Amino acid sequence: MSRTVAVIGGGYGGAAVAKALQPEADVVLIDPRDAFVNAAASLRALTRPDWAANMFFPYATLLTEGGRQIRDRAVSADPRGVDLASGGRVDADYLVLATGSSYAYPAKPGSDTVADALDDLRRTHKELRGAGRVLILGAGPVGLELAGEIKETWPDKHVTVVDPAPELLPGFAPEMVADLRRQLAELGIDVRLGTALAAPPATEPGRAGAFTVTTGGGEEITADIWFRAYGVRTNSGYLADGRLTTLNPQGQVGVTASLNVAGHDHVYAVGDLTDVAEAKMAGWATRHAEVVVANIKAQLNGERPTATYRPQPHPMILLPLGTRGGVGQLPTPDGPSVASPAMVAEYKGADLFTGRFVGQFGPTA
Repeated sequence: MSRTVAVIGGGYGGAAVAKALQPEADVVLIDPRDAFVNAAASLRALTRPDWAANMFFPYATLLTEGGRQIRDRAVSADPRGVDLASGGRVDADYLVLATGSSYAYPAKPGSDTVADALDDLRRTHKELRGAGRVLILGAGPVGLELAGEIKETWPDKHVTVVDPAPELLPGFAPEMVADLRRQLAELGIDVRLGTALAAPPATEPGRAGAFTVTTGGGEEITADIWFRAYGVRTNSGYLADGRLTTLNPQGQVGVTASLNVAGHDHVYAVGDLTDVAEAKMAGWATRHAEVVVANIKAQLNGERPTATYRPQPHPMILLPLGTRGGVGQLPTPDGPSVASPAMVAEYKGADLFTGRFVGQFGPTA
């Protein structure tokens, strides 16, 4: 009996599914990249290019028990398999959709090879290094984390973060937001909420060159380089033909509590691609993977799958500001708890989960 599991996408959720199911099935991981990318480390990789190689982990060290990778892109999927950009096809008994989302560089690399991604980071680092004034558009977690990394590496740079939203991290505990404001002020990061630009900067993001922009209120901001820290996009174009499912307006896939794609008991989805009502975070993608692995294992053994996923009732976050600071909100049996800067540094800020992926993939070269 065939036991092929095709995993489309090798990010946080897809990699976890592929690794866990290798001993149980013929796993085919479909991803155009030559290595897994720990995107949580991208912003530090920009400010510390000597450290940047730590964010990449070869798929070969993940797939050591019979699994294999096909470096290609999915262009269509149906309940029986996946059509590839190269013209090939992978027929499968189980499909796991794990293609995640895209985000503006440098929060996620724009290249499919480690060599090209590192070249991009070194080029942008050189541009940033010579810039005295930095403008970041977007005061969400990505924009604030980027600001923190820049100030830790170059304390004398002037960093301005602009966002049209009226609040900082709405929905989180007021005491956490207050501590975030305090730390940003201590770092000298100028955060301007309720502020939109009349027109975008004339220069390309990540390219040095002095410019002045005007806000909707008529205020001028001068900087030497800018970065975009907004605009997430779900990677679901290969499903747009409707052969497998119908996407919601956000390009997401409807899933059941067992993380099956609605209407298909052998097709699953994990991570940012799903319509699960929660923030799209790497930690949730790996939780999704645990549910999917348990259900596929049960099906492979002729048993009824029973694992289900329930989102957390409160938003959670770990937002480091460099290696030593940051804020967090974590789940406890009694509800969400605010994490101290020391806890944020211990859990994430110190190594940005590098140690976790060394355990999963093995040491980087």
